[in-house]
Amino acid sequence: MKLFPLTLAALMFAVPAFALGPINQEKTINDTLRSGFIADQIADTCPTLQPRKLRALNELLKLRDYALRLGYSAAEVRAFVENPAEKARGKAEAAAWLASKGAVPGKVAAYCAAGEAEIARGSIVGYLLRSTR
Repeated sequence: MKLFPLTLAALMFAVPAFALGPINQEKTINDTLRSGFIADQIADTCPTLQPRKLRALNELLKLRDYALRLGYSAAEVRAFVENPAEKARGKAEAAAWLASKGAVPGKVAAYCAAGEAEIARGSIVGYLLRSTR
């Protein structure tokens, strides 16, 4: 019976590790990365919107720290961020989001409008962009 409290404490700390799902299914991580991909596509397309590179780097560092606090290893985080299939998935989700706003290839003004709207809204996408108008 003397070991029961220690065993119980060990299990309490171990349960979150067992409950940890795949990193590519973690909502906050995916939402934040998708916002970054959206901001990148807007900045790459709209001539009056520029990326805020230091803010983007800061957001990536905060996201990495968040993932580590959740219990993902540095190797898991790195593998996820560098995975070509995951990058392609993120870019496709960003393109779908942009298309829902009318921003499709060939419609530069729509990308600019989407970016300006996100800046005005104060979203993370807007936070990662700077207007030069």
